[in-house]
Amino acid sequence: MSGTDVLLLDTHVWIWAMEGDTGRLDGEVSGRIDGAVEGGGVRIHPLSVWEVGTLVRRGRLSLAGPVDQWVEEALSVPGVSLLPVTASMALGAARLPDSFPGDPVDRMLVSAAYLVGATLVTCDRRILAYRGPDAPAILSPPLPPAVTARTEARP
Repeated sequence: MSGTDVLLLDTHVWIWAMEGDTGRLDGEVSGRIDGAVEGGGVRIHPLSVWEVGTLVRRGRLSLAGPVDQWVEEALSVPGVSLLPVTASMALGAARLPDSFPGDPVDRMLVSAAYLVGATLVTCDRRILAYRGPDAPAILSPPLPPAVTARTEARP
């Protein structure tokens, strides 16, 4: 994987990429994701799997088939792999300052990306606003107005 980006996809970006929702990912971001896939460098956090399942259960996400099948297929794409979670990642998330948003999934994604040296691909404005010393590199597609409103309205 030498010379290839390692990208950790936030849940919404993973869904958009897997569903072929290219309208939400600009050319630069799509190109970086494609390059990382070709180099075996796309990572998915296990909490994103949980988040997809939760979104489906709550009726906030509709998939073409059962969520188990979608996840299995999404994680079997060559170049995409599940990120192993470590105690250091959990402790890193716990050590983020109180000024960082309280969403545990966001905290774990930021900590994991920072610790493995991955670029976090996200549109989450709360993550994008974080500039602490342990902030990972960030790649963000442009935010369409509807996406911005949904992202900011998330509990």
